[in-house]
Amino acid sequence: MHKTTSIGYCSLLAMALSGGAAQATPPINTLERIEETATLRVGYGDAAPFSYLDNQGQVVGYSIDICQRLAKQLKATLGLSSLEIAYVPRTPSNRIQLLNRGDIDIECDASTNTVERRRSALFALSHYFVTVRYVALRESGLKTLADLAGQSVSVARGTVNVGQVNQANREQRLYLSVVPADTLQEAFDLVTDGRVAAFAMDDILLRAMIAESENPDAYTVFAEPLTASQPLGFMMRLGDDAFAEQVNKVLRAIYTSPEMESIYDRWFHQPLPGKGITLNVPMSEALADHLNHP
Repeated sequence: MHKTTSIGYCSLLAMALSGGAAQATPPINTLERIEETATLRVGYGDAAPFSYLDNQGQVVGYSIDICQRLAKQLKATLGLSSLEIAYVPRTPSNRIQLLNRGDIDIECDASTNTVERRRSALFALSHYFVTVRYVALRESGLKTLADLAGQSVSVARGTVNVGQVNQANREQRLYLSVVPADTLQEAFDLVTDGRVAAFAMDDILLRAMIAESENPDAYTVFAEPLTASQPLGFMMRLGDDAFAEQVNKVLRAIYTSPEMESIYDRWFHQPLPGKGITLNVPMSEALADHLNHP
């Protein structure tokens, strides 16, 4: 069942009088809290085909399918009679905060696993690989990174794309004007409205947004990538090692099971629920090899 109400299970900050210093909140032991509350708090986004709301208001997606199977196995492992999934909406800019605050235990969406991100969160075994590219209006004639020199480009706040665009801007001296937006869709809409020349995002997410737009033929995705292939993974709290170990143990079993192919097929070769689009994206060799040997 879809729940959008904020989850307020985080512990209150304990204040110590000795020395007048405040003690840090004890770290959350997710496995213990799941046993106590019979609830797994899952963060989701608005990023088809990974996680989004369908037209019945249900949280669905490739990442969600995997996390639902994860929850089922956690229920059995912990010997619980029931385990509820509490879905909590998150944005690119607040996902780490929600993890650290305890509002979510795991983010089941499409976060890029980078060295910088691993300073703030633990990552589960990857479930997809992406390449970052630019999208522009076809009528603009823009096709390469060099074509963007002196132009404005949009990025979504809280994504690794912000740093990637800034790095390319410095290294190639593109003199770009970078325009931040709060959500992926808002950043994409800036291109649609002609307010920026291009938008940088993961190729599969661009493909979904273009397919869902009013005029898919109006857009072009640069053949020249902004980045090499990058892994996506589910994020968990730093220091929550026992939970992360259990999650990865379950994911190994899911990824190497015969049903993993059907999970992928449902979200990349069949119509997306509530979207009316089909992505038709074959599984890459890199992903197939990873899922066979996670």
